[in-house]
Amino acid sequence: MKIGFIGAGKVGFSLGKYLAVKGMDISGYYSRSEMSAHEAAEFTGSELFLSPERLIINSDAVFITVPDGEIKNTYLSLPKELLCGKQLCHCSGAMSAEEAFPGIAECGAKGTSVHPLFPVSSRTESYKELGNAFFCIEGDCADEWSSIFSSVGNHTRIISSGIKSRYHAACSVASNLVCGLIEESIGLLEQCGFNEKEALTALEPLVISNIRRIFAVGPTAALTGPVERNDVSTVKKHLSCISGDIDVNVYRSVTKKLAEMALRRHPEADYTEMNELIR
Repeated sequence: MKIGFIGAGKVGFSLGKYLAVKGMDISGYYSRSEMSAHEAAEFTGSELFLSPERLIINSDAVFITVPDGEIKNTYLSLPKELLCGKQLCHCSGAMSAEEAFPGIAECGAKGTSVHPLFPVSSRTESYKELGNAFFCIEGDCADEWSSIFSSVGNHTRIISSGIKSRYHAACSVASNLVCGLIEESIGLLEQCGFNEKEALTALEPLVISNIRRIFAVGPTAALTGPVERNDVSTVKKHLSCISGDIDVNVYRSVTKKLAEMALRRHPEADYTEMNELIR
């Protein structure tokens, strides 16, 4: 199978290079930025295409790796007569294949969503870590792409289109929202006299140790701290020193979830006062 890419950003670069390293046949790249497509083609040992039509003709599967908001319009701009017998894929976690590629069956083509649960942050370095990524796949050729990624060592799961928004929310909570919580913690430490670098240095072993424990035993068993101990007085002190509606609401919302977890761990405990405090 010859695999081409429309879009030469971080995801296009990284996925193309990863698949090339794993022995897949990358046909090449087309991008509105000819320079970006040239760099991606050079990086992956593939061809630069100056039009999407030429890329489609020379590919069996085409990944549209443009920003999420541009995927559908990019697809709709493609000449439908060239799509017959082709596979179109995108890497958005939030969009289903049906949303991204409306009417694709009428073109005689097939559409699939191939989403790596991985923060692709670099055009030239992230591919090295994609071997650790879990891929969630949905659409017409989900079985085929699941087999492809499984064959190169990735964990995969086929999901249904109806759960894409909830699935992507789960990914965002575990990834993007964590950035917000760390930023909140840094802000509180800065109020204690730390600068950002000192705060990050102090938090790193705490966060990493906690994350390792979570993935070793699960979040409920890993939970420590005042909520797990049902230490109402400490939580009161926390709330008294956090200023700003957003900051207080973040603390209360997350603490409510922790109280649910703590009660599951200690069903004999009475968390009534804690729940009254954080409601």
